[in-house]
Amino acid sequence: MDQLEFFDIPSPCIGVCEANSKGFCKGCFRSREERLYWLEFSSDQKRHVVRLCQSRKARVLRARQEAARQQDKDSSSQSDLF
Repeated sequence: MDQLEFFDIPSPCIGVCEANSKGFCKGCFRSREERLYWLEFSSDQKRHVVRLCQSRKARVLRARQEAARQQDKDSSSQSDLF
């Protein structure tokens, strides 16, 4: 039996509406289709999209951290040359 929903699941939109190179929103990490059909999705579909967005965001943050670590490593090895 499905649980009754008392509250609608809010859109994850944060007002930064710009697509990245892979087509996901830079603000909420939804795909174009997920943004377009949000109001038509069931609560279960919305929950699934929110989980996907959280996963995408975590992946992007890890990649940024790794890039920053690599840049720090590269710049520290450059200073050893002098």
